[in-house]
Amino acid sequence: MPEVVESKNIIKSRETLYRLMISQLFYDGHHNLAVELSNIIRADPPCPPSDKLLHLTIDALQNEMPKDNVSYNECFAGIDLEYETEGSCLAPEPASYETAYVTSHKQACRSGAFSHDGQLVATGSVDASIKILDVDRMLAKSAPEDIDPSRIGDQQGHPVIRTLYDHTEEVAYLEFHPKEQILASASRDCTVKLFDISKASVKKAHKVFTDVAGVRCLSFHPTGDYMIVGTDHEVLRVYDINTSQCFVSAIASQQHTSSVTCVKYALTAKMYASGSTDGSIKLWDVVSGRCVNTFSQAHDGAEVCSVAFSKNGKYLLSSGKDSLVKLWELSTSRCLIAYTGAGTTGKQEHNTQAVFNHTEDYILFPDEATTSLCSWNSRNASRLHLMSLGHNGPIRFIIHSPTHPAFLTCSDDFRARFWFRRTNAP
Repeated sequence: MPEVVESKNIIKSRETLYRLMISQLFYDGHHNLAVELSNIIRADPPCPPSDKLLHLTIDALQNEMPKDNVSYNECFAGIDLEYETEGSCLAPEPASYETAYVTSHKQACRSGAFSHDGQLVATGSVDASIKILDVDRMLAKSAPEDIDPSRIGDQQGHPVIRTLYDHTEEVAYLEFHPKEQILASASRDCTVKLFDISKASVKKAHKVFTDVAGVRCLSFHPTGDYMIVGTDHEVLRVYDINTSQCFVSAIASQQHTSSVTCVKYALTAKMYASGSTDGSIKLWDVVSGRCVNTFSQAHDGAEVCSVAFSKNGKYLLSSGKDSLVKLWELSTSRCLIAYTGAGTTGKQEHNTQAVFNHTEDYILFPDEATTSLCSWNSRNASRLHLMSLGHNGPIRFIIHSPTHPAFLTCSDDFRARFWFRRTNAP
């Protein structure tokens, strides 16, 4: 019996070694060799790019004994391909989510946001209105009939807790302040407005940043003290929230050459990223305000639609009008993984986003022509089940909750759908 156990351990160790080799080959760009070896040993699930084998070898050379205290299946707070070869996907697949609530605007719904605690949702529309909804109330509205009413508590009120009318044109982007009960909105009316949502009676913004161009996107610094703003102009703006001062880079040649479509701060607060209709992605140093890297043809020259940092700041997720989603490794300035399969039924005409789920196990991206959700395993790019999103028009915005298995889709059919994965009641 001990010999059988030892034999099984040897086989498992060999399988792990082969997987490390395949992941290292993918990481080093030897794609054909990696695929050939993967086919020979029938690696299942597919191996993601990783240089863990290199690090293990370095550790072994530097120490008499290798560091065996790292579990291959250890669960991390987010994606980290530097140390992972087999990601343990503990979160539910996006295709298992269900519509929990639908809200409507009078015109196309083009923007959405989750608060940082995942308890509030905001939607913005071409009709210039903003709705703020309570997540618990939305879930209570769609709770199964066999749920005990006492478990729902006092969440029986209407899910829409605020409706704001202070813009004169389309609300293009929304984001909640990371520390305070403040909602920021960017609009085609050339303004960014801050709303104090802690006061139920407030209908107007308490602070307004006025620009000369239509505002397309914004992002709060993790401290909430600063905000990047992207407009139809090519120059990025950085605002001091407290003083309303506006800063721009002093080096004109580092700026985009066309409209800025997306901006995002890294949670590490060390850098921010921007994408543009000029097809480039730029990385900026937070302290100096200088551009430190440019991916000039990030999506083969197609317009960049979205950028999003991983939680650890090592990777940048992007999507473009080429319907491709890419994961960039920032330390090596290269595309590490391309997520393919969306856009096969026709050219993408409108902007939409690629987003991580709350655990970074999966990547979500709406397919425009079929109005279905494409999703992938973030670590090895394997395609997951397609899911119909139930909209009658293109999905113009998608965002996932930072804390729960929930996401929001906004469409040109005037509707925003809140999706949630319910756990089985005990």
